[in-house]
Amino acid sequence: MALQLNSQTEAAIAASRPTANWNLVCHITYTRDTWVKLLHSPTEYAADEAKLLCQESADAWVAWVPDHGEVVLDRRHFYC
Repeated sequence: MALQLNSQTEAAIAASRPTANWNLVCHITYTRDTWVKLLHSPTEYAADEAKLLCQESADAWVAWVPDHGEVVLDRRHFYC
């Protein structure tokens, strides 16, 4: 007989794990001309990827999004 848990119990178990609340840090070094996957498109018609053009600051890049144009992206706006 297999033990079955409801979704609340599963969530409580997952939250009690030591790694549940860790903030993952991305250690990838990005360079100019890298394509990145966006967490959210800037508009419903824009692509969900962006090409990095130049680094604006330690955590921000100027990027080009197809069907939208140039944007400034914080590193938290795209997948590592």
